Amino acid sequence: MNYSTPLRIAKVLPLAALLLAGCGQTAEQIQVPRTPEVGVYTVEAKPLTLTTALPGRTSAYRVAEVRPQVTGILQERLFTEGSEVEKNQQLYQIDPRTYEARLARAEANLKAAENLAKRYERLLNTNAISRQQYDDAMAAWKQAQAEVQVARIDVQYTEVLAPISGQVGRSAVTEGALVTNGQPQELATVTQLDPIYVDVNQPITRMLGLRRALDSGQLQTSGEDQANVTLTLDDGSAYPLPGVLKFSEVTVDPSTGAVTLRAEFPNPKRTLLPGMFVQAQLQEGIQDNAILVPQQAVFRDSRGVANAWVIENGVAKQRELETLRTVGNSWLIGSGIENGDQVVTEGLQQLRNGMQVTTAPATNVNTVTEFGQPDNQAAN
Repeated sequence: MNYSTPLRIAKVLPLAALLLAGCGQTAEQIQVPRTPEVGVYTVEAKPLTLTTALPGRTSAYRVAEVRPQVTGILQERLFTEGSEVEKNQQLYQIDPRTYEARLARAEANLKAAENLAKRYERLLNTNAISRQQYDDAMAAWKQAQAEVQVARIDVQYTEVLAPISGQVGRSAVTEGALVTNGQPQELATVTQLDPIYVDVNQPITRMLGLRRALDSGQLQTSGEDQANVTLTLDDGSAYPLPGVLKFSEVTVDPSTGAVTLRAEFPNPKRTLLPGMFVQAQLQEGIQDNAILVPQQAVFRDSRGVANAWVIENGVAKQRELETLRTVGNSWLIGSGIENGDQVVTEGLQQLRNGMQVTTAPATNVNTVTEFGQPDNQAAN
């Protein structure tokens, strides 16, 4: 009978038990989870000037179509197309000879009527004429005065003057053309470009919301600068000179539900031309304690509600937010985040509600709050 095999088994069993015990200890050590690290941004409440970007179109400050007020042959054009002209500067000369002759005839008739009226006045005192004859002579005198005045105006109208100061466009007629009083075609157009208007449309719902915010004290007016407007041109460049909001229409366009606002901009270099599309930024007011949260920190749940992860004493908690609008690359928060809260912008995928985490300053935050200008607050 062989006793060597059981003896070997007895010797191996304690060693196997020791190895199994050692393997069990290693598995426990591997299963111990490490505390995840997330990048956080510390929210800071501060005053914020709220602006609204609205599409707009430029329109001329004044436009005057030059038309003849008498009929005649055009003798001369006295301006350079595209040049600047002053108010009452002569632009065209119409042949004045016919109108000068009419003026001379009217002046002669006036002299005759005046002499007759004065003679009848002397005769009336001696009862040599009737009162009716005297009255007719006085009326003829006044009528002759009016005819002289009309003839003199017609002579003046042979000099076609600029009705406003501005830039004159191309001439629609040349020397030798026959022009008529009241013709539908203008001779030229004078456009005043400095200053210039910018018309924008703002939804009435947005305007009503602003009024409610101002009435409730949530927004404060920005003082004398509350009507300031800035422009971004169609190529993306910023117009260097600010404008002033002049007025808003008193009626709402029923087809769009918007109100037209008009702003006035200085235009000394004629950079803005009528008909250009621009982007206008209107100052609405100042929110004293605005809460801005980077867009990286905000996500939406299955219901479409905005949420963010907030770290409280090293514990991650999910909060629902009220997002009012975007400001640059951040969200303006109405509720859900308070001043000093730490919101997670890096490592959101690994978080669970109530999870212990360690924090580090976020490296993916560069807040922009005013149309391309970086915020002075660094990522905390």
